Amino acid sequence: MTWVDPRIRKVTRGVAEQYPGTVEPTSELHRALAFLDSDLRADTVVRAGYVVAVPAAIPCLLALVVLPGVPLPAAVPAAIGIGLGATHVCHRLPVAAATLRRTRALGDAPGLVARAALRLRLAATPERAATFAARSGSGPLARSLAAHTDRTRGESATGFEGFADEWRSWFPALDRSVSLLVSAVDAPPDEQEAALDRALETVLDGAHDQMAAFAGEVRAPASGIYAFGVLLPLALVGVVPAARAGGVSIPAAAFITLYNAVLPVGLVAAGAWLLLQRPIALPPARVRSAHPDVPSGRIRGVAAGTLGAVGGGVGGSVVASWAAPIAAVGVGVGAGLAVHYRPMARVRADVRDIESGIADATAVVGRRVSAGESVETAVESAADATTGRTSDLFATAAGLQRRLRVGVRRAFLGEHGALADVPSPRTRATASLLSVAAAQGRPAGATLVTLADHLTELRRVEAEARRELAAITGTLRHTAAVFAPLVGGATVAMATQMAASESTLATSGSVSGSAPGAAVLPPSTLGLAVGVYVLALATILTAVAVGLDRGLDRALVGYRVGIALLSATPTYVVAFLGASMLF
Repeated sequence: MTWVDPRIRKVTRGVAEQYPGTVEPTSELHRALAFLDSDLRADTVVRAGYVVAVPAAIPCLLALVVLPGVPLPAAVPAAIGIGLGATHVCHRLPVAAATLRRTRALGDAPGLVARAALRLRLAATPERAATFAARSGSGPLARSLAAHTDRTRGESATGFEGFADEWRSWFPALDRSVSLLVSAVDAPPDEQEAALDRALETVLDGAHDQMAAFAGEVRAPASGIYAFGVLLPLALVGVVPAARAGGVSIPAAAFITLYNAVLPVGLVAAGAWLLLQRPIALPPARVRSAHPDVPSGRIRGVAAGTLGAVGGGVGGSVVASWAAPIAAVGVGVGAGLAVHYRPMARVRADVRDIESGIADATAVVGRRVSAGESVETAVESAADATTGRTSDLFATAAGLQRRLRVGVRRAFLGEHGALADVPSPRTRATASLLSVAAAQGRPAGATLVTLADHLTELRRVEAEARRELAAITGTLRHTAAVFAPLVGGATVAMATQMAASESTLATSGSVSGSAPGAAVLPPSTLGLAVGVYVLALATILTAVAVGLDRGLDRALVGYRVGIALLSATPTYVVAFLGASMLF
Protein backbone atom coordinates (compact mmCIF):
# COMPACT_ATOMS: atom_id res chain seq x y z
CA MET A 1 0.00 0.00 0.00
CA THR A 2 1.52 3.31 -1.02
CA TRP A 3 1.27 6.62 0.73
CA VAL A 4 -0.26 8.78 -1.99
CA ASP A 5 -2.48 8.53 -5.01
CA PRO A 6 -0.59 7.83 -8.28
CA ARG A 7 -1.84 11.14 -9.70
CA ILE A 8 -0.32 13.05 -6.81
CA ARG A 9 2.97 11.22 -7.25
CA LYS A 10 2.94 12.13 -10.94
CA VAL A 11 2.28 15.80 -10.17
CA THR A 12 5.00 15.82 -7.51
CA ARG A 13 7.55 14.46 -9.95
CA GLY A 14 6.47 16.96 -12.60
CA VAL A 15 6.81 19.88 -10.19
CA ALA A 16 10.19 18.64 -8.94
CA GLU A 17 11.58 18.65 -12.48
CA GLN A 18 11.24 22.44 -12.54
CA TYR A 19 13.96 22.82 -9.88
CA PRO A 20 17.40 22.58 -11.52
CA GLY A 21 19.63 22.55 -8.43
CA THR A 22 20.88 19.70 -6.28
CA VAL A 23 19.38 19.06 -2.87
CA GLU A 24 20.33 17.10 0.24
CA PRO A 25 17.31 15.44 1.86
CA THR A 26 17.42 14.70 5.56
CA SER A 27 17.69 11.15 6.85
CA GLU A 28 14.36 11.71 8.60
CA LEU A 29 12.65 12.28 5.25
CA HIS A 30 14.28 9.14 3.81
CA ARG A 31 13.01 7.07 6.75
CA ALA A 32 9.53 8.57 6.52
CA LEU A 33 9.11 7.75 2.81
CA ALA A 34 10.43 4.22 3.38
CA PHE A 35 7.99 3.65 6.24
CA LEU A 36 5.13 4.93 4.06
CA ASP A 37 6.09 2.42 1.33
CA SER A 38 6.24 5.33 -1.09
CA ASP A 39 8.18 5.09 -4.34
CA LEU A 40 8.81 8.85 -4.28
CA ARG A 41 12.45 9.75 -3.78
CA ALA A 42 13.34 12.08 -0.94
CA ASP A 43 15.14 14.50 -3.27
CA THR A 44 12.00 14.65 -5.44
CA VAL A 45 9.95 15.80 -2.46
CA VAL A 46 12.55 18.41 -1.50
CA ARG A 47 12.77 19.86 -5.02
CA ALA A 48 8.99 19.95 -5.35
CA GLY A 49 8.79 21.83 -2.06
CA TYR A 50 11.15 24.52 -3.31
CA VAL A 51 9.17 24.96 -6.53
CA VAL A 52 5.83 25.20 -4.70
CA ALA A 53 7.02 28.33 -2.89
CA VAL A 54 6.63 30.45 -6.04
CA PRO A 55 2.96 29.70 -6.92
CA ALA A 56 2.10 29.98 -3.23
CA ALA A 57 3.78 33.35 -2.70
CA ILE A 58 2.76 35.23 -5.87
CA PRO A 59 -1.06 34.97 -5.49
CA CYS A 60 -0.73 35.91 -1.83
CA LEU A 61 1.35 38.94 -2.75
CA LEU A 62 -1.24 40.07 -5.29
CA ALA A 63 -4.06 39.56 -2.79
CA LEU A 64 -2.23 41.54 -0.10
CA VAL A 65 -1.50 44.40 -2.50
CA VAL A 66 -5.17 44.59 -3.46
CA LEU A 67 -6.27 44.76 0.18
CA PRO A 68 -6.77 48.36 1.27
CA GLY A 69 -4.48 49.56 3.98
CA VAL A 70 -1.72 46.97 3.41
CA PRO A 71 1.51 48.73 2.35
CA LEU A 72 3.83 47.07 -0.14
CA PRO A 73 6.77 46.87 2.35
CA ALA A 74 4.54 44.73 4.56
CA ALA A 75 2.99 42.68 1.76
CA VAL A 76 6.31 41.47 0.30
CA PRO A 77 7.71 39.91 3.52
CA ALA A 78 4.31 38.37 4.24
CA ALA A 79 4.17 36.76 0.78
CA ILE A 80 7.74 35.49 1.15
CA GLY A 81 6.84 33.99 4.51
CA ILE A 82 3.81 32.25 3.00
CA GLY A 83 5.96 30.80 0.22
CA LEU A 84 8.55 29.53 2.68
CA GLY A 85 5.74 28.10 4.77
CA ALA A 86 4.44 26.18 1.77
CA THR A 87 7.92 24.77 1.20
CA HIS A 88 8.18 23.71 4.82
CA VAL A 89 4.78 22.01 4.67
CA CYS A 90 5.79 20.03 1.58
CA HIS A 91 9.03 18.90 3.21
CA ARG A 92 7.39 17.95 6.52
CA LEU A 93 4.22 16.37 5.16
CA PRO A 94 5.76 12.90 4.58
CA VAL A 95 7.32 12.99 8.05
CA ALA A 96 3.97 13.92 9.60
CA ALA A 97 2.18 11.19 7.63
CA ALA A 98 4.74 8.63 8.77
CA THR A 99 4.33 9.75 12.38
CA LEU A 100 0.55 9.37 12.21
CA ARG A 101 0.85 5.97 10.58
CA ARG A 102 3.39 4.84 13.18
CA THR A 103 1.13 6.08 15.97
CA ARG A 104 -1.74 4.07 14.55
CA ALA A 105 0.47 1.00 14.17
CA LEU A 106 1.58 1.09 17.80
CA GLY A 107 -2.04 0.75 18.87
CA ASP A 108 -1.76 -2.89 17.72
CA ALA A 109 1.23 -3.59 19.99
CA PRO A 110 -0.73 -5.10 22.92
CA GLY A 111 -2.63 -7.39 20.57
CA LEU A 112 0.55 -8.57 18.86
CA VAL A 113 2.23 -9.35 22.19
CA ALA A 114 -0.90 -11.15 23.38
CA ARG A 115 -0.95 -13.37 20.28
CA ALA A 116 2.73 -14.22 20.63
CA ALA A 117 2.35 -14.99 24.35
CA LEU A 118 -0.60 -17.27 23.76
CA ARG A 119 1.19 -19.14 20.98
CA LEU A 120 4.10 -19.67 23.36
CA ARG A 121 1.70 -21.18 25.89
CA LEU A 122 0.76 -23.83 23.35
CA ALA A 123 4.36 -24.52 22.34
CA ALA A 124 7.45 -22.77 23.71
CA THR A 125 8.90 -22.15 20.25
CA PRO A 126 9.69 -18.45 19.71
CA GLU A 127 10.05 -18.86 15.94
CA ARG A 128 6.51 -20.19 15.60
CA ALA A 129 5.21 -17.58 18.03
CA ALA A 130 6.75 -14.75 15.99
CA THR A 131 5.40 -16.17 12.74
CA PHE A 132 1.92 -16.63 14.19
CA ALA A 133 1.82 -13.15 15.73
CA ALA A 134 2.85 -11.62 12.40
CA ARG A 135 0.58 -13.64 10.13
CA SER A 136 -2.50 -13.33 12.34
CA GLY A 137 -2.24 -9.53 12.38
CA SER A 138 -2.28 -6.72 9.86
CA GLY A 139 -0.73 -3.31 9.55
CA PRO A 140 2.84 -1.98 9.74
CA LEU A 141 3.63 -3.62 13.09
CA ALA A 142 2.72 -7.12 11.94
CA ARG A 143 4.50 -6.61 8.60
CA SER A 144 7.61 -5.43 10.42
CA LEU A 145 7.68 -8.55 12.59
CA ALA A 146 7.07 -10.73 9.52
CA ALA A 147 9.99 -9.11 7.71
CA HIS A 148 12.36 -9.65 10.65
CA THR A 149 11.14 -13.24 11.02
CA ASP A 150 11.77 -13.98 7.35
CA ARG A 151 15.26 -12.49 7.53
CA THR A 152 16.25 -14.67 10.48
CA ARG A 153 14.71 -17.89 9.18
CA GLY A 154 17.19 -20.73 9.63
CA GLU A 155 19.31 -18.74 12.08
CA SER A 156 19.54 -18.86 15.86
CA ALA A 157 17.72 -15.52 16.17
CA THR A 158 13.91 -15.45 16.16
CA GLY A 159 13.12 -12.09 14.58
CA PHE A 160 11.84 -10.74 17.88
CA GLU A 161 15.19 -9.09 18.63
CA GLY A 162 15.43 -7.06 15.43
CA PHE A 163 11.75 -6.17 15.65
CA ALA A 164 12.21 -4.84 19.20
CA ASP A 165 15.26 -2.81 18.15
CA GLU A 166 13.33 -1.18 15.30
CA TRP A 167 10.48 0.02 17.51
CA ARG A 168 12.40 0.71 20.74
CA SER A 169 12.67 4.47 20.29
CA TRP A 170 8.95 4.80 19.53
CA PHE A 171 7.54 2.53 22.22
CA PRO A 172 10.06 1.37 24.87
CA ALA A 173 7.45 -0.78 26.61
CA LEU A 174 7.19 -2.95 23.48
CA ASP A 175 10.94 -3.63 23.61
CA ARG A 176 10.73 -4.67 27.27
CA SER A 177 7.68 -6.81 26.60
CA VAL A 178 9.32 -8.66 23.71
CA SER A 179 12.41 -9.27 25.84
CA LEU A 180 10.20 -10.86 28.49
CA LEU A 181 8.58 -13.05 25.83
CA VAL A 182 11.95 -14.34 24.66
CA SER A 183 13.23 -14.91 28.20
CA ALA A 184 10.04 -16.77 29.15
CA VAL A 185 10.98 -19.55 26.73
CA ASP A 186 13.98 -20.50 28.88
CA ALA A 187 12.16 -20.05 32.19
CA PRO A 188 11.31 -23.09 34.35
CA PRO A 189 7.87 -24.56 33.52
CA ASP A 190 6.37 -23.39 36.81
CA GLU A 191 7.50 -19.79 36.10
CA GLN A 192 6.74 -19.63 32.39
CA GLU A 193 3.07 -18.70 32.78
CA ALA A 194 3.90 -15.80 35.09
CA ALA A 195 6.65 -14.59 32.73
CA LEU A 196 4.26 -14.53 29.78
CA ASP A 197 1.63 -12.72 31.84
CA ARG A 198 4.24 -10.16 32.82
CA ALA A 199 5.15 -9.60 29.16
CA LEU A 200 1.57 -8.67 28.35
CA GLU A 201 1.20 -6.55 31.48
CA THR A 202 4.32 -4.60 30.49
CA VAL A 203 3.01 -3.55 27.08
CA LEU A 204 -0.47 -2.83 28.46
CA ASP A 205 0.93 -0.70 31.29
CA GLY A 206 3.20 1.09 28.82
CA ALA A 207 0.27 1.94 26.55
CA HIS A 208 -1.82 3.16 29.48
CA ASP A 209 1.01 5.25 30.96
CA GLN A 210 1.85 6.92 27.65
CA MET A 211 -1.78 7.79 26.99
CA ALA A 212 -2.24 9.14 30.52
CA ALA A 213 0.88 11.29 30.18
CA PHE A 214 -0.28 12.56 26.80
CA ALA A 215 -3.71 13.45 28.20
CA GLY A 216 -2.06 15.53 30.91
CA GLU A 217 0.31 17.28 28.52
CA VAL A 218 -2.30 18.08 25.88
CA ARG A 219 -4.81 19.82 28.15
CA ALA A 220 -3.02 23.18 28.13
CA PRO A 221 -2.52 23.33 24.32
CA ALA A 222 -6.12 22.23 23.77
CA SER A 223 -7.32 24.96 26.11
CA GLY A 224 -5.23 27.45 24.16
CA ILE A 225 -6.84 26.36 20.89
CA TYR A 226 -10.24 26.69 22.50
CA ALA A 227 -9.53 30.16 23.89
CA PHE A 228 -7.68 31.76 20.97
CA GLY A 229 -9.31 29.83 18.15
CA VAL A 230 -12.93 29.91 19.28
CA LEU A 231 -13.83 32.13 22.23
CA LEU A 232 -11.73 35.21 21.45
CA PRO A 233 -12.56 35.42 17.70
CA LEU A 234 -16.28 35.02 18.35
CA ALA A 235 -16.19 37.59 21.15
CA LEU A 236 -14.41 40.09 18.89
CA VAL A 237 -17.29 39.90 16.42
CA GLY A 238 -19.42 41.74 18.95
CA VAL A 239 -16.87 44.56 19.08
CA VAL A 240 -17.30 45.37 15.39
CA PRO A 241 -20.24 47.81 15.83
CA ALA A 242 -18.57 49.51 18.79
CA ALA A 243 -15.38 49.93 16.79
CA ARG A 244 -17.29 51.52 13.93
CA ALA A 245 -19.07 53.86 16.35
CA GLY A 246 -15.68 54.94 17.67
CA GLY A 247 -14.48 55.80 14.18
CA VAL A 248 -12.25 52.72 13.72
CA SER A 249 -12.22 51.50 10.13
CA ILE A 250 -12.57 47.71 9.68
CA PRO A 251 -12.09 46.81 6.01
CA ALA A 252 -14.33 43.95 4.94
CA ALA A 253 -11.46 42.30 3.06
CA ALA A 254 -9.27 42.31 6.16
CA PHE A 255 -12.05 40.83 8.30
CA ILE A 256 -12.77 38.08 5.78
CA THR A 257 -9.07 37.27 5.41
CA LEU A 258 -8.68 36.99 9.17
CA TYR A 259 -11.75 34.84 9.85
CA ASN A 260 -11.83 32.75 6.69
CA ALA A 261 -8.12 32.25 6.03
CA VAL A 262 -5.75 33.12 8.87
CA LEU A 263 -7.74 31.64 11.76
CA PRO A 264 -8.70 28.38 9.98
CA VAL A 265 -5.12 27.84 8.81
CA GLY A 266 -3.91 28.48 12.35
CA LEU A 267 -6.41 25.96 13.73
CA VAL A 268 -5.34 23.35 11.19
CA ALA A 269 -1.69 23.86 12.16
CA ALA A 270 -2.45 23.69 15.88
CA GLY A 271 -4.65 20.62 15.44
CA ALA A 272 -1.99 18.87 13.37
CA TRP A 273 0.58 19.60 16.06
CA LEU A 274 -1.70 18.05 18.70
CA LEU A 275 -2.24 14.91 16.63
CA LEU A 276 1.49 14.50 16.01
CA GLN A 277 2.15 14.53 19.77
CA ARG A 278 -0.04 11.49 20.39
CA PRO A 279 2.17 8.48 21.21
CA ILE A 280 -0.35 5.72 20.46
CA ALA A 281 -3.65 5.61 18.60
CA LEU A 282 -6.34 2.99 19.18
CA PRO A 283 -7.79 2.83 15.68
CA PRO A 284 -11.25 1.50 14.86
CA ALA A 285 -11.84 -1.27 12.36
CA ARG A 286 -10.89 0.01 8.91
CA VAL A 287 -13.87 -0.45 6.58
CA ARG A 288 -13.07 -0.38 2.86
CA SER A 289 -15.40 0.84 0.15
CA ALA A 290 -15.24 -2.67 -1.36
CA HIS A 291 -17.09 -4.15 1.65
CA PRO A 292 -20.30 -5.89 0.47
CA ASP A 293 -22.43 -3.89 2.91
CA VAL A 294 -21.10 -0.60 1.53
CA PRO A 295 -22.92 0.56 -1.63
CA SER A 296 -20.61 1.15 -4.57
CA GLY A 297 -20.27 4.59 -6.08
CA ARG A 298 -21.06 7.99 -4.67
CA ILE A 299 -24.52 8.54 -6.11
CA ARG A 300 -26.26 8.30 -2.72
CA GLY A 301 -23.94 10.86 -1.16
CA VAL A 302 -24.20 13.21 -4.14
CA ALA A 303 -28.00 12.96 -4.16
CA ALA A 304 -28.21 13.61 -0.42
CA GLY A 305 -25.81 16.53 -0.73
CA THR A 306 -27.82 18.06 -3.56
CA LEU A 307 -31.10 17.76 -1.68
CA GLY A 308 -29.46 19.11 1.46
CA ALA A 309 -28.03 22.09 -0.39
CA VAL A 310 -31.39 22.96 -1.93
CA GLY A 311 -33.25 22.55 1.35
CA GLY A 312 -30.61 24.44 3.30
CA GLY A 313 -30.55 27.28 0.81
CA VAL A 314 -34.31 27.66 0.88
CA GLY A 315 -34.45 27.52 4.67
CA GLY A 316 -31.57 29.94 5.08
CA SER A 317 -33.08 32.47 2.70
CA VAL A 318 -36.15 32.68 4.94
CA VAL A 319 -33.95 33.91 7.81
CA ALA A 320 -31.59 36.23 5.91
CA SER A 321 -30.27 36.56 2.39
CA TRP A 322 -26.68 35.97 3.51
CA ALA A 323 -27.72 32.80 5.40
CA ALA A 324 -28.79 31.01 2.20
CA PRO A 325 -25.28 30.12 0.91
CA ILE A 326 -24.08 29.21 4.42
CA ALA A 327 -27.03 26.88 4.99
CA ALA A 328 -26.75 25.42 1.50
CA VAL A 329 -23.06 24.58 1.87
CA GLY A 330 -23.29 23.38 5.48
CA VAL A 331 -26.36 21.18 5.08
CA GLY A 332 -25.37 20.00 1.61
CA VAL A 333 -21.83 18.95 2.50
CA GLY A 334 -22.93 17.55 5.86
CA ALA A 335 -25.72 15.46 4.35
CA GLY A 336 -23.47 14.22 1.56
CA LEU A 337 -20.73 13.12 3.96
CA ALA A 338 -23.12 11.56 6.47
CA VAL A 339 -25.03 9.56 3.86
CA HIS A 340 -21.89 8.47 1.99
CA TYR A 341 -20.07 7.22 5.09
CA ARG A 342 -23.11 5.96 7.02
CA PRO A 343 -22.86 2.37 5.66
CA MET A 344 -19.24 2.21 6.85
CA ALA A 345 -20.34 3.46 10.26
CA ARG A 346 -22.91 0.65 10.42
CA VAL A 347 -20.27 -1.95 9.58
CA ARG A 348 -18.01 -0.49 12.26
CA ALA A 349 -20.83 -0.65 14.82
CA ASP A 350 -21.38 -4.30 13.86
CA VAL A 351 -17.69 -4.99 14.46
CA ARG A 352 -17.90 -3.37 17.89
CA ASP A 353 -20.85 -5.59 18.78
CA ILE A 354 -18.89 -8.69 17.78
CA GLU A 355 -15.74 -7.65 19.62
CA SER A 356 -17.69 -6.86 22.78
CA GLY A 357 -18.65 -10.54 23.15
CA ILE A 358 -15.68 -12.32 21.62
CA ALA A 359 -13.94 -12.67 25.01
CA ASP A 360 -16.97 -14.41 26.53
CA ALA A 361 -17.28 -16.76 23.57
CA THR A 362 -13.58 -17.63 23.72
CA ALA A 363 -13.85 -18.35 27.44
CA VAL A 364 -16.76 -20.72 26.79
CA VAL A 365 -14.75 -22.54 24.13
CA GLY A 366 -11.76 -22.77 26.46
CA ARG A 367 -13.77 -24.25 29.33
CA ARG A 368 -15.47 -26.77 27.03
CA VAL A 369 -12.13 -27.84 25.54
CA SER A 370 -10.64 -28.22 29.02
CA ALA A 371 -13.58 -30.46 29.88
CA GLY A 372 -12.76 -32.76 26.96
CA GLU A 373 -14.83 -31.39 24.07
CA SER A 374 -13.29 -30.68 20.69
CA VAL A 375 -12.91 -27.09 19.57
CA GLU A 376 -15.36 -27.76 16.73
CA THR A 377 -18.08 -28.82 19.17
CA ALA A 378 -17.21 -26.04 21.62
CA VAL A 379 -17.77 -23.43 18.90
CA GLU A 380 -21.43 -24.48 18.72
CA SER A 381 -21.68 -24.35 22.51
CA ALA A 382 -20.28 -20.81 22.47
CA ALA A 383 -23.01 -19.78 20.03
CA ASP A 384 -25.65 -21.01 22.48
CA ALA A 385 -23.96 -19.40 25.51
CA THR A 386 -23.55 -15.90 24.05
CA THR A 387 -25.95 -13.34 22.63
CA GLY A 388 -26.15 -10.75 19.87
CA ARG A 389 -23.79 -10.59 16.94
CA THR A 390 -21.15 -12.74 18.64
CA SER A 391 -23.67 -15.56 18.97
CA ASP A 392 -24.65 -15.15 15.31
CA LEU A 393 -20.99 -15.29 14.28
CA PHE A 394 -20.25 -18.53 16.14
CA ALA A 395 -23.55 -20.05 15.00
CA THR A 396 -22.60 -19.30 11.39
CA ALA A 397 -19.19 -20.92 11.88
CA ALA A 398 -20.74 -23.97 13.54
CA GLY A 399 -23.21 -24.30 10.66
CA LEU A 400 -20.42 -24.16 8.09
CA GLN A 401 -18.55 -26.88 9.97
CA ARG A 402 -21.58 -29.18 9.87
CA ARG A 403 -22.68 -28.54 6.30
CA LEU A 404 -19.32 -28.32 4.55
CA ARG A 405 -17.33 -30.64 6.82
CA VAL A 406 -14.57 -28.07 7.20
CA GLY A 407 -12.28 -27.27 10.10
CA VAL A 408 -12.25 -24.28 12.42
CA ARG A 409 -9.96 -22.16 10.24
CA ARG A 410 -12.05 -22.45 7.09
CA ALA A 411 -15.29 -22.05 9.04
CA PHE A 412 -14.12 -18.70 10.35
CA LEU A 413 -11.45 -17.46 7.93
CA GLY A 414 -12.27 -19.22 4.68
CA GLU A 415 -13.41 -17.43 1.54
CA HIS A 416 -17.03 -17.82 2.64
CA GLY A 417 -16.30 -18.13 6.35
CA ALA A 418 -18.10 -16.40 9.19
CA LEU A 419 -15.45 -13.65 9.27
CA ALA A 420 -15.15 -13.16 5.51
CA ASP A 421 -16.90 -9.78 5.70
CA VAL A 422 -15.93 -8.78 9.25
CA PRO A 423 -13.00 -6.29 9.15
CA SER A 424 -11.85 -6.98 12.71
CA PRO A 425 -8.15 -7.88 13.07
CA ARG A 426 -8.68 -8.82 16.72
CA THR A 427 -11.52 -11.24 15.97
CA ARG A 428 -9.64 -12.76 13.05
CA ALA A 429 -6.55 -13.25 15.23
CA THR A 430 -8.73 -14.96 17.85
CA ALA A 431 -10.12 -17.27 15.18
CA SER A 432 -6.57 -18.10 14.08
CA LEU A 433 -5.70 -19.14 17.61
CA LEU A 434 -8.87 -21.22 17.83
CA SER A 435 -7.72 -23.11 14.73
CA VAL A 436 -4.32 -23.73 16.33
CA ALA A 437 -6.04 -24.90 19.51
CA ALA A 438 -8.12 -27.35 17.47
CA ALA A 439 -4.91 -29.15 16.51
CA GLN A 440 -3.60 -29.13 20.10
CA GLY A 441 -6.74 -30.57 21.69
CA ARG A 442 -7.50 -30.57 25.40
CA PRO A 443 -4.22 -28.94 26.59
CA ALA A 444 -5.21 -25.79 24.67
CA GLY A 445 -8.30 -25.22 26.81
CA ALA A 446 -6.48 -23.30 29.53
CA THR A 447 -4.75 -21.19 26.87
CA LEU A 448 -8.09 -20.19 25.37
CA VAL A 449 -9.39 -19.17 28.79
CA THR A 450 -6.27 -17.06 29.20
CA LEU A 451 -6.89 -15.57 25.76
CA ALA A 452 -10.36 -14.51 26.91
CA ASP A 453 -8.81 -12.79 29.93
CA HIS A 454 -6.33 -11.02 27.66
CA LEU A 455 -9.09 -9.81 25.34
CA THR A 456 -10.99 -8.41 28.31
CA GLU A 457 -7.85 -6.68 29.55
CA LEU A 458 -7.18 -5.17 26.12
CA ARG A 459 -10.67 -3.70 26.00
CA ARG A 460 -10.26 -2.32 29.52
CA VAL A 461 -6.99 -0.56 28.67
CA GLU A 462 -8.50 0.88 25.47
CA ALA A 463 -11.51 2.17 27.40
CA GLU A 464 -9.27 3.78 30.03
CA ALA A 465 -7.11 5.40 27.36
CA ARG A 466 -10.17 6.91 25.71
CA ARG A 467 -11.49 8.12 29.06
CA GLU A 468 -8.21 9.94 29.66
CA LEU A 469 -8.95 12.07 26.60
CA ALA A 470 -12.74 12.16 26.92
CA ALA A 471 -12.88 15.64 28.47
CA ILE A 472 -10.73 17.15 25.72
CA THR A 473 -12.34 15.39 22.77
CA GLY A 474 -15.82 15.96 24.17
CA THR A 475 -15.19 19.69 24.52
CA LEU A 476 -13.90 19.91 20.96
CA ARG A 477 -16.86 17.99 19.53
CA HIS A 478 -19.48 19.97 21.45
CA THR A 479 -17.81 23.26 20.57
CA ALA A 480 -17.73 22.35 16.89
CA ALA A 481 -21.32 21.14 16.66
CA VAL A 482 -23.21 23.36 19.12
CA PHE A 483 -21.37 25.96 21.19
CA ALA A 484 -19.43 27.81 18.46
CA PRO A 485 -22.40 28.13 16.05
CA LEU A 486 -24.68 29.13 18.93
CA VAL A 487 -22.35 31.88 20.11
CA GLY A 488 -21.53 32.90 16.54
CA GLY A 489 -25.16 33.26 15.51
CA ALA A 490 -26.08 35.22 18.64
CA THR A 491 -23.05 37.50 18.29
CA VAL A 492 -23.79 38.26 14.64
CA ALA A 493 -27.40 39.05 15.56
CA MET A 494 -26.27 41.41 18.30
CA ALA A 495 -23.78 43.11 16.00
CA THR A 496 -26.42 43.43 13.28
CA GLN A 497 -28.94 45.02 15.63
CA MET A 498 -26.32 47.41 17.02
CA ALA A 499 -25.35 48.42 13.49
CA ALA A 500 -28.99 49.02 12.60
CA SER A 501 -29.51 51.17 15.70
CA GLU A 502 -26.41 53.23 15.00
CA SER A 503 -27.46 53.69 11.38
CA THR A 504 -30.87 54.97 12.51
CA LEU A 505 -29.32 57.37 15.00
CA ALA A 506 -26.78 58.60 12.48
CA THR A 507 -29.52 59.23 9.93
CA SER A 508 -31.49 61.29 12.46
CA GLY A 509 -28.38 63.31 13.26
CA SER A 510 -28.12 62.16 16.87
CA VAL A 511 -24.77 60.46 16.42
CA SER A 512 -21.77 61.66 14.51
CA GLY A 513 -21.02 58.13 13.23
CA SER A 514 -17.68 56.81 12.24
CA ALA A 515 -14.75 58.79 11.09
CA PRO A 516 -14.90 60.25 7.60
CA GLY A 517 -13.94 57.68 5.02
CA ALA A 518 -14.17 54.78 7.48
CA ALA A 519 -15.13 51.53 5.75
CA VAL A 520 -18.35 50.04 7.05
CA LEU A 521 -18.54 46.24 7.47
CA PRO A 522 -22.07 45.36 6.27
CA PRO A 523 -24.09 42.97 8.46
CA SER A 524 -24.51 40.63 5.49
CA THR A 525 -20.74 40.40 5.05
CA LEU A 526 -20.31 39.90 8.78
CA GLY A 527 -22.85 37.08 8.90
CA LEU A 528 -21.38 35.39 5.84
CA ALA A 529 -17.78 35.60 7.09
CA VAL A 530 -18.64 34.33 10.57
CA GLY A 531 -20.78 31.58 9.02
CA VAL A 532 -17.85 30.34 6.97
CA TYR A 533 -15.73 30.43 10.11
CA VAL A 534 -18.34 28.41 12.02
CA LEU A 535 -18.38 25.76 9.28
CA ALA A 536 -14.58 25.67 9.35
CA LEU A 537 -14.67 25.16 13.12
CA ALA A 538 -17.17 22.31 12.75
CA THR A 539 -14.86 20.60 10.27
CA ILE A 540 -11.46 21.21 11.88
CA LEU A 541 -12.35 20.68 15.54
CA THR A 542 -14.32 17.52 14.78
CA ALA A 543 -11.44 16.07 12.75
CA VAL A 544 -8.99 16.85 15.57
CA ALA A 545 -11.32 15.30 18.17
CA VAL A 546 -11.68 12.11 16.12
CA GLY A 547 -7.92 11.98 15.53
CA LEU A 548 -7.19 12.29 19.25
CA ASP A 549 -9.82 9.72 20.14
CA ARG A 550 -9.38 6.99 17.51
CA GLY A 551 -6.72 8.14 15.06
CA LEU A 552 -7.33 9.64 11.63
CA ASP A 553 -9.58 7.28 9.70
CA ARG A 554 -11.08 8.79 6.55
CA ALA A 555 -14.48 7.12 6.87
CA LEU A 556 -14.81 7.92 10.57
CA VAL A 557 -13.66 11.53 10.16
CA GLY A 558 -15.95 12.03 7.16
CA TYR A 559 -18.99 10.67 8.97
CA ARG A 560 -18.39 12.66 12.16
CA VAL A 561 -17.69 15.87 10.20
CA GLY A 562 -20.92 15.36 8.27
CA ILE A 563 -22.91 15.02 11.50
CA ALA A 564 -21.16 18.08 12.97
CA LEU A 565 -22.01 20.20 9.92
CA LEU A 566 -25.63 19.06 10.04
CA SER A 567 -25.73 20.21 13.66
CA ALA A 568 -23.68 23.40 13.38
CA THR A 569 -25.42 24.88 10.32
CA PRO A 570 -29.02 25.01 11.61
CA THR A 571 -27.75 25.96 15.08
CA TYR A 572 -25.97 28.99 13.65
CA VAL A 573 -28.96 30.13 11.59
CA VAL A 574 -31.52 29.50 14.35
CA ALA A 575 -29.30 31.22 16.93
CA PHE A 576 -29.13 34.29 14.69
CA LEU A 577 -32.90 34.26 14.24
CA GLY A 578 -33.64 33.79 17.93
CA ALA A 579 -31.15 36.40 19.09
CA SER A 580 -32.48 38.88 16.52
CA MET A 581 -35.93 38.53 18.07
CA LEU A 582 -34.53 39.10 21.57
CA PHE A 583 -32.32 42.07 20.69
